[in-house]
Amino acid sequence: MKYLSAFLVGAVFGLGIVISGMGNPVKVQNFFDLLGTWDPSLAFVMGGALLVFAPGYALLVRPRPAPVLETGFHLPESRTIDGKLVGGAAAFGVGWGIVGFCPGGAIPMAGVLDGRVFVFIAAMAAGMSIARFAAGMPAGRLRPAEVSASG
Repeated sequence: MKYLSAFLVGAVFGLGIVISGMGNPVKVQNFFDLLGTWDPSLAFVMGGALLVFAPGYALLVRPRPAPVLETGFHLPESRTIDGKLVGGAAAFGVGWGIVGFCPGGAIPMAGVLDGRVFVFIAAMAAGMSIARFAAGMPAGRLRPAEVSASG
């Protein structure tokens, strides 16, 4: 059941990315072009997502000790804002602004068979592998610590 749930949630997310146009790298790049062809639609998409997420989180997630289909919430172990976090966030933001794709938009756009998406996904996978190697992390899937909703 949890895999079906994950598939359905991912499908709704991907459909939202496609319908909103956020899979189009030019649309995303125009959001960052404040002095040129600025397009504020990305802010409206994010704002709309927050309007749906905030009440859902407050009513359905926060009061629960664990998710419905899992034994615990998977949250980061560290809450420290350090150079690695800031540097990674900056690299992600700069890459997103230059290329116009982020993982959340690129994966659903793979379904439209745009070659640029596959180049991005390959580069993203290579970057993730290099980062894991540089940090001395094992290859493969990392398992975040399970903690309760109360932290």
